[in-house]
Amino acid sequence: MALWETVFGYETAHNTPSLAIDKKLAVKDGLFFVALSGNDVVGTVLAGYDGHRGWLYSVAVHPVHRRKGLGAQLVNHAERALTLRGCMKINLQIINTNESVKTFYESLGYSTEPRISMGKKVDSNIATLGR
Repeated sequence: MALWETVFGYETAHNTPSLAIDKKLAVKDGLFFVALSGNDVVGTVLAGYDGHRGWLYSVAVHPVHRRKGLGAQLVNHAERALTLRGCMKINLQIINTNESVKTFYESLGYSTEPRISMGKKVDSNIATLGR
């Protein structure tokens, strides 16, 4: 959780690191990967597969461990896991102004597609977070 707070700096209830991690672990799909340095979590990647497309989420590398290939290793590991499940296409979303992250994914073979990302918050579930 500390890694995500350092890397992402969440400000919305539905992105709380502890909640996101707990929910992902509850799915038990084997698609949550961490990189350790000793006992410290220094990198993560979450992946999802719905039988049609794969997704990458929450790729995070602690600032001290960046530019050493760890992010690429995490993404490659998740890609292999998705491929073994039969995935033929992997998607991800990034903030459109984050050029360094865009460049990182482009270096791994990802490209911008002519799509619009849309989302809808499920307020009834978000409201229960504080209870």
